[in-house]
Parts: sequence; structure tokens; C-alpha cells
Amino acid sequence: MSAPLLVMRGIRKEFPGVLALDGVSLEVGRGEVVALCGENGAGKSTLLKILGGIYQADAGEIRLAGRVARIGGVADALRLGLAFIHQELSVLENLDVGANIFLGREPRFSPLQLIDRKKIRREAAAVLGRLGLEIASDSLVGSLPLAQRQMVEIARALSLAARLIIMDEPTSSLTAAETDRLLALVGELRAQGVSVIYVSHRLGEAARCADRVVVLRDGRNAGGLARHEISHEAIIRLMVGRDLGGFYSRSEMSGAPAYFRIRNARSGAYPASAVSLDVGRGEILGLAGLIGAGRSEIAQAIVGLDPRGSAEVWLGEEPVRIRSLRDAIAHGILLVPEDRRNAGLILDFTVRENISLPSLPRLAWGGLIQRAREDRFAREQIAALQVRPPDGGAPARYLSGGNQQKVVLAKWLAMAPRVLILDEPTRGIDVGAKHEIYALIRGLAARGSAVLMISSEMEEVLHVSDRVAVMHEGRVTGVLERGECTEENIMRLAVGRTVAGMKSPVST
Repeated sequence: MSAPLLVMRGIRKEFPGVLALDGVSLEVGRGEVVALCGENGAGKSTLLKILGGIYQADAGEIRLAGRVARIGGVADALRLGLAFIHQELSVLENLDVGANIFLGREPRFSPLQLIDRKKIRREAAAVLGRLGLEIASDSLVGSLPLAQRQMVEIARALSLAARLIIMDEPTSSLTAAETDRLLALVGELRAQGVSVIYVSHRLGEAARCADRVVVLRDGRNAGGLARHEISHEAIIRLMVGRDLGGFYSRSEMSGAPAYFRIRNARSGAYPASAVSLDVGRGEILGLAGLIGAGRSEIAQAIVGLDPRGSAEVWLGEEPVRIRSLRDAIAHGILLVPEDRRNAGLILDFTVRENISLPSLPRLAWGGLIQRAREDRFAREQIAALQVRPPDGGAPARYLSGGNQQKVVLAKWLAMAPRVLILDEPTRGIDVGAKHEIYALIRGLAARGSAVLMISSEMEEVLHVSDRVAVMHEGRVTGVLERGECTEENIMRLAVGRTVAGMKSPVST
């Protein structure tokens, strides 16, 4: 057996008050795909950021191809042939696709060292074609949907011709077809001798593409699985140290009278299409559809975030006028956005400040924030949602993705919403945190809130929702009752076809 390409041994990293990594080791062979799994906060991202030169280890050693590797920054990682696909997008929205792919490595010509834009477009088109993408290389990245921005990030990593590619949640924003293409590409890279570290909370992907699984728990190695040992259940046992029985749970809610009623909702993306939906008290209505169907845009129109959108909204028999997000919040209609880092949190604020922000009026007296009340309020929410670490003074940017999502949920759940709209509530979150978030959503519904849950994960839609509405090109193509909710029916509606015997969508 040849010597491994990468050896990380005894890696230790400590942040103020948090021991993120405690003697972690990882090996990756040449042309090997290793899935790195673990709950949010287990240390996966910290380990990879050390490999990428973003963080420096406090102790431990890194070897590449048998030699000690000094990785003092991102430039060192690139020089050593390490390419990263990050979970949180790092594309520049004001540049076009080609410029993003070759950013910092632009081909040049003439003594004046002018950027060769023709070569950028040609080579970018070749990389995009390898991914099966029909995106023009001169398209502005800011005009692309989230899934396609993710693919641009992937294209940039592929263009580096690296010997080790680290993929951190590469499919979190992708459709099923795009995911299949990416996993096929991982197989092609393996065949070409390229090594891959693959991080995903979609455990089925690890079983499909990995040669081995390495699991971290609480900043330490929890164990590993050879190819023939990989299964969903085996990975979960190593990740959480226990079995997760009853992963999905649903209420017996059926036929609840309409409470949250939406009529003639239109978004700027699909101004000619009107959406109407009904959600009962205590009901979770799933909103499914392919990327670009207009689900997020409709949610933003409902809560007043789309300046070109509009919607007629009722709570029970009470018509509600929503002209801005402030109006929606005042009526108890709250949105947990898809992009938690940019739209759901203020990353440089502490956990306490993020949680208390919407509730400051009731935490103040005489116009001054009562710090003791704010601290107590935040501690209660941190405990209720089991945010880790349970430190209200920690900056939100240092939390794992799952714990950042818990903070976003905490600040809105504390306001006892009448209606909660969740846009991709578990995107990029590990299996243990998903279990906790599903329980929180179900508990909220059990207390009488109406929940509208937008999700691209088929299992989540099928097993968490009481009913499922499906969108295609800005309109609702059908609403499925519980007994009608199958993957086949959802996909038929998602591509604009019909389902025999299904009730028509709410009329406008």
C-alpha cells in the first residue's frame, strides 16, 4: 500500500473558552474519497480550516506526500495543491462567473499584463461543461439562484487541478439532479488519482461516494468505517454515541380549519403568477418544488421583503396589511430565512445580542436595555434550544452551522409566533441537530402556531409535513393531503404535471 497523500496527526485547536480540537488525526490516501462526518460543533470545519490555512493549529503535524507541510495561509494551501469548496459561499456577486472561477489566477497577455478575458471565458466554459451546467461564463453571479452560485464555487475548485479537494457541504443547495452529477464527478476525480475529503450531513451521500468514513465527536476522533461497514445507522451511532429513535415525528393534525390564509401572493420573480395557500393552527404545511420554482420569493413577498411583491393575508377572519417586515413581525408572522449567515444573524454580535434583538422593547425600561433581564432571557433560550457552547457572550460567527441555526430559531421562537415561515430550516445541519430542530418545529405547532416549511429535502418534506403544497415556475401546481404525499406525486407537480384525483390548489 502506498504512503497516504495527507496525514494530520494530533491536531489541537483552542478558542477562548472552547477546545475545538483535541488531538484529532486524519489520513487520506492517493485517489481516495474520505467522508468526514460529525455533528455540528464536532470540529470538522475547524480541522479543514487548519488544513486550508485559515486557522493555525496550536499543536500537531500535517504531512503532504510524506513531507511536513507549513500552511501559514490560504496561498500556501493553494500552492500545495489543496482546493476547497466551502459550505458558506465565497463567490463575489458583483463579478461574472468566469471572473469568479479564475479570481486571483487570471491568465494575462502582452507586456502590459492585460487580463485575457477570452481565455477566461473559454476555460470557464470548459469547466462548467464538465459539471453539466448551462450557465454563460459572462453571467453576473449575483443574478444566479443560490444553487448555481454553489456550482460556480465547485467549478472554481475544479479549475485548480488540485491533488486534494475538500468539499464542505457541496450539495446543501443543489437539486437531486445536480447532486447526482456532483457525486459522479467525485468518482471521476478518484479515477484520475485526485483525493477528496467529503463533508455532508446527507449521510446517504457518504454511502454513495466514500471509500472510508471518519467520524469526529466533541473535537476528538470517534471512530471510522471501512467501505463495507458504511451505513446510515452506523454513522449516526458514531456521531452521536446513541441511536436516534423516532427521527421524524408528526402530529395527528388532519383537516385543521384555515387560519393563515394567503391569496394572490406575487413575487418580483414571477409577477404574472399568483399563489394562494391555507395553513391551519397547529399544522405544518410543506412547500416543495425545484430550485427556481419561486418558493423563497413568495415567502419574502408575504412578509414584505420583496419590494416588487404583494400578498393578501388573513389571520383567521382578520385581514392583515403587510407593507414591510416590521408589519409582519407586529402581527406575529415571522420568517426564518434560507441564508442564516447573511440574512438571519449579525455575525459580529454575540449569541445573547442576536437572540434578544427582536425582543429588546420588552427587555428595556425607560428606553434603556436592562442587561440582567437580557442575560436571563438569552440564557433561557440557549438552554431551551441546547445551543452549544452555551455561552451567550460568544460571537455568533464562531458557532457551527447547526448552532447558528438554533440561534436564529431562538430569537423568533421567543416571540411566540402566530405564524412561522421556515425557509430551508435544516440546510447544512447534521443529523443530531436536525432531530432537535424537528422537535422544536413540532412543539411550536403543538402550541397552536401555523407553520409553513420550505424545504428541498424530499425526506424532510414527506415526513415532517402534515400536507404538502408544490410550486412550479411561480405557481402552486397542487396541494397533497397526507395520504397523497409520495415522492412521485411531489416530483410530478414540481415539473408542472398533474396528479390523478388530487384536489385543485386553493382558488383565487
